Amino acid sequence: MKKRILILGLAAVLGINGAGVSSVFAAKKDKVEITNVSYDPTRELYEQYNKVFAEHWKEESGQEVEITQSHGGSGKQALEVANGLEADVVTLALEYDVNAVEDAGLIDKGWIEEFPNDSSPYTSTIVFLVRKGNPKGIKDWDDLIKEDIGVITPNPKTSGGARWNYLAAWAYADKKFDGDEDKIKEFIKKLYQNVLVLDSGARGATTSFVENGQGDVLIAWENEAYLSVKDYPDDYEIITPSISILAQPSVAIVDEIVDRKGTRDVATEYLNYLYSDEAQRIAGDNYYRPSNEDILKEYEDVFDLNVNLVTIDDFGGWDKAQETHFADGGVFDQIYEG
Repeated sequence: MKKRILILGLAAVLGINGAGVSSVFAAKKDKVEITNVSYDPTRELYEQYNKVFAEHWKEESGQEVEITQSHGGSGKQALEVANGLEADVVTLALEYDVNAVEDAGLIDKGWIEEFPNDSSPYTSTIVFLVRKGNPKGIKDWDDLIKEDIGVITPNPKTSGGARWNYLAAWAYADKKFDGDEDKIKEFIKKLYQNVLVLDSGARGATTSFVENGQGDVLIAWENEAYLSVKDYPDDYEIITPSISILAQPSVAIVDEIVDRKGTRDVATEYLNYLYSDEAQRIAGDNYYRPSNEDILKEYEDVFDLNVNLVTIDDFGGWDKAQETHFADGGVFDQIYEG
């Protein structure tokens, strides 16, 4: 904090505003380093994007940029940043996890309006990954509560993807039972009684299912499921349930860090360039749904664009969903521990 005050004081002497501070200090360097703290299934996406962005930034600024990646369960990653893991940007699984970093005093209010589409440059949804030939005949959420079905899904307490999974299942049960909460809870309880292991993050759950051979079905991010099919086309296939949810991963600048390091300009462009046509196609190639509707249409032979998707607004927004379902003592705890 003292360093930030000294920097802002110097900015005042030089007659520049706070937003220009990063330009002054970053411009003196031939190379700049930033860290992107992200969630589990974005490893391949950002491995490809970072190379493209480094070329773009070099052309725009003449400056080399080195990007360090950190991946894990989204909720856990947010907690790590709040507890001191230095991130110039966060690209997490959901709005609530970014809000947790904001609540720690590291991100300024209004971050969700800083970039288009509620600061969500790409979207995804939740699907089922099953073994080739679908030997258990899994077609919809109803099949996941059968007695002989082993389910793999990560822990909603640590994984953003797991929270999307849970809410997608809840939306199905809500429609099936016409809003009868007791029946919905019973449905969700039966589903989680079939869960063999609750990994901390989505990639760990994929490892349990794909590499360790556990379970009959993986509830997964759409992009994660597609990557598994791409790597093992003869072993797995994707089932799209009748109801799923529009998953909106969120991105934000970590204001406290970029102002101290002088990296605001490069961090801002790092997130802004995710909306470029080039980056949108990288997202599509990595099985995320581009937020650019025209580019999304280029992938209509990949994605089921007609799937019935509920949104987080159907749950009253993330603050309400978190408080109701995932906070300590919430519905998930009652179901899982009851």
